[in-house]
Amino acid sequence: MAKRTDNDPRRFLDPKVIARISQLDLRARQVVEGFLSGMHKSPIYGQSVEFVQHREYMPGDDLRRIDWKVWQRSDKFVIKQYEAETNLRSYVVVDASESMLYGIEKHRKARTLYKYDYVATAAACLSYLTVKQQDSCGLITFDSDVREAIPPRSHQRHLDAVTKALHVSNPREKTDILKIMRQVAENMPNRGLVLIFSDLLCDREPLFKGLEMLRHRRHDVMVFHILDDDELLFPFSGMTKFEGLEELPHLLCDPRSLRDAYLEELELYLTEVRRGCTKIGIDYTLLRTSDYMDAVLSKFLYQRMSTRANPTRR
Repeated sequence: MAKRTDNDPRRFLDPKVIARISQLDLRARQVVEGFLSGMHKSPIYGQSVEFVQHREYMPGDDLRRIDWKVWQRSDKFVIKQYEAETNLRSYVVVDASESMLYGIEKHRKARTLYKYDYVATAAACLSYLTVKQQDSCGLITFDSDVREAIPPRSHQRHLDAVTKALHVSNPREKTDILKIMRQVAENMPNRGLVLIFSDLLCDREPLFKGLEMLRHRRHDVMVFHILDDDELLFPFSGMTKFEGLEELPHLLCDPRSLRDAYLEELELYLTEVRRGCTKIGIDYTLLRTSDYMDAVLSKFLYQRMSTRANPTRR
């Protein structure tokens, strides 16, 4: 990967740089513009942005799309066709349960992103990118219930509603994943794209049931599994007090005696989640809080391209 200099807008993909920007809407703009500047040409087009070909006019077609210049020359009615005529309808679903607060004090002192901060930024970025492509994007934040629900929109003012909803959704309470997935399905009567950001610290059986429900309704589903570096590496040494979240008890212990068993169980857990998602037909990505934000944006754009290229898929 090329080195990012202070003058390179792609530096805004770095979580350490992102964390210095306090306003969520400004974060989203800087990250997305920095990401797009690194691409020679965006592979995504909004509605009616790139002309492809003509086709014969059919009853019911929008008269505004008739090419009148062709009619003047040939006395034939033809319609202009463009790439990406069908806009994407998506929902970003963000976990706002208490476990998303893990490491918040450490990250604030280091001026880096903790889990909820990371996914809130990612959600704002995807909303901004979606609006930029003239698609529509909604937002749902949840813990044991839906806390904020913003219906899909495709205008610039929509970003303000999304960032406001993310800002007030300070994590608390436990996660009821099956209940939430059911409510997400009810909020999406027409098939679309569901992007789920969560640490997935919940029972796997209700998780997979909820995801299967969304797939049964023919939605494309992407799961972004966010974990803190400490949760993945377990770098602790010496007597340590682990504070329980989501009603779990505190634990005082020597982590060195637990490290091997913890990492073994973690690997089994991650494998189970990854395989479970793959079996259902869901795109799964493991993220850590130190990952550059292009890991999220690239995945989203790839899915957008796949949906556009084959809208009858699924």
